[in-house]
Amino acid sequence: MFNRLFGRFSRDIAIDLGTSHTRLFIKEKGIVMHEPSIVAINTRTNQILAVGHAAKDMVGKTPPHIVTTRPLSKGVISDFEVTEKMLKYFVDTIHQESFTIVPRPHIVMSVPLEITEVERKAVEDAAIGAGAREVSLVESPILAALGAGLPIEASIGNMIVDIGGGTTEIAVISLCGIVTWKSLTVAGDEMTKNIITYARDVFNILTGDKVAEQVKMRIGSTVDTGNRLEIEMRGRDLVTGLPKQVIINEGQVREAIYKSVKVIIENIKATIEVTPPELVADIYEHGIVLTGGGALLRGIERSISKEVDIPVRIAEDPMTATVRGAGLLLDQPLLLRDIALPATGHDAVR
Repeated sequence: MFNRLFGRFSRDIAIDLGTSHTRLFIKEKGIVMHEPSIVAINTRTNQILAVGHAAKDMVGKTPPHIVTTRPLSKGVISDFEVTEKMLKYFVDTIHQESFTIVPRPHIVMSVPLEITEVERKAVEDAAIGAGAREVSLVESPILAALGAGLPIEASIGNMIVDIGGGTTEIAVISLCGIVTWKSLTVAGDEMTKNIITYARDVFNILTGDKVAEQVKMRIGSTVDTGNRLEIEMRGRDLVTGLPKQVIINEGQVREAIYKSVKVIIENIKATIEVTPPELVADIYEHGIVLTGGGALLRGIERSISKEVDIPVRIAEDPMTATVRGAGLLLDQPLLLRDIALPATGHDAVR
């Protein structure tokens, strides 16, 4: 009874719970939060010191008793308690301006493909622990397709490739369901690691995730753009142990991430090969849609189109497509009922 009462004064929330970023959407306001999925913890007191951007600024700069951690790995929860605290922080933050003493929102949340029932229950329990009165879980590619404006309810083949931080999810959607799919652990984070490995092997320099990610975002590409982009990359010289700076160019970054991009393209091909021919005909006509932060990699749509011989386009604002799709479901309870995954137990609704 109290949950229903508090629920009337709470803002229902759509959450894209990602490996690298968490985004929150509330009705009538849109996207209100876009934060890294990183938490800083004081191990002496077991207290959370910072969440999101503030915690990301601490990465690689903390004393031994402060640990920065990502509570999600490859799209699923790896640290339940920290995930629950992170979600509670986000939920409480967006209710600060309201008169709700105890927020009890309905939460629509994204989950990766091939998530197990145990992993699904962990997500539900974390959301309930963060204050949700009800939790609806929907597979990420369906939400991304909704956010990209694809007609998922029609009997038309819609192909979505969501390149996130921890996972790349490839899916063919028709009639509100996923017909064929592939889920890979090769995604944005893997490309960042490729750059770190390349810097170590070619330049004898050890660099951190933050520097490598900046290199990827600023000059990363899969085709020659003709701009001859370059950027400074700093780290520690593996020979002398002293600080070192090198100049890395677009072609070298392209060489570093080549293997990861190739794996994604090969799996797109493999997904099309097992898709029913009628749906393949639709995909050929309407093309493939890219979402996720990886879709912003320069030229990736051209690389995929060249290999699979199908038109490829990038969704508008691809990084937020999933959370915008989840936000649409807040106003469409019938569609949500059709596409939400079954609850794992009575704790998912209370």
